[in-house]
Amino acid sequence: MRQLDGSCHCGAVNFTLKSSGPVPYMRCYCSICRKTAGGGGYAINLSGDAATLKIDGEEHLSMYRVRLAARHPDALSPAQRYFCKHCGSALYVFDPRWPELVHPFASAIDSDLPPAPNNVHIMLQSKANWVEVSAKRGETGADEYPELSIEDWHRRHGLWEGDRGGEGPE
Repeated sequence: MRQLDGSCHCGAVNFTLKSSGPVPYMRCYCSICRKTAGGGGYAINLSGDAATLKIDGEEHLSMYRVRLAARHPDALSPAQRYFCKHCGSALYVFDPRWPELVHPFASAIDSDLPPAPNNVHIMLQSKANWVEVSAKRGETGADEYPELSIEDWHRRHGLWEGDRGGEGPE
C-alpha cells in the first residue's frame, strides 16, 4: 500500500492514509462532483483504507451530505463529503455503507501520484453542456457507474498495491 499525504489549500487540514489504488483514472462528471469539487467539470476520487486515515486539523473540517431531491425530496445521501470550512477545499468522501473505504479527491493529494495509462469518464449523462470530454483513443465512458470497480481497474492494469506485502512504495 502507498501512503498518500493530502491537505486543504489554506493548510488548516492535513491528512494521511494508505491506498492500494492510488492511480487517478476515473473522472466523474455528475453534478455533485462538478459542483462540490470539480474544476474542469469533473472530479477524481481515489480509493483509500479508512482505518489508516489520520487527520491533523479535524476541527477545521465541515461535512456535507447531498440532498437526493430527484428521488426523495427530504432524503440525504449517506455519503459524507468532507471539506475545509475555511478555504472550501474538497478533501475526501466517506460512506458508512462501505466503512472500510475512504475516497480522497486526487486534487487534495500532495504526494506524487502515478499517471493513469488511460481514463474512465463516468456519469456522462449528468455532464454539463459546457464541458467537453477530452477522451483519448481507447478510453472508456459510462452514463452512470463503470463496470469495473476501482480495485478491478487497478488490478486489470497491474497497478493494485494491496497484495504486494509490506508497506510498498512510498
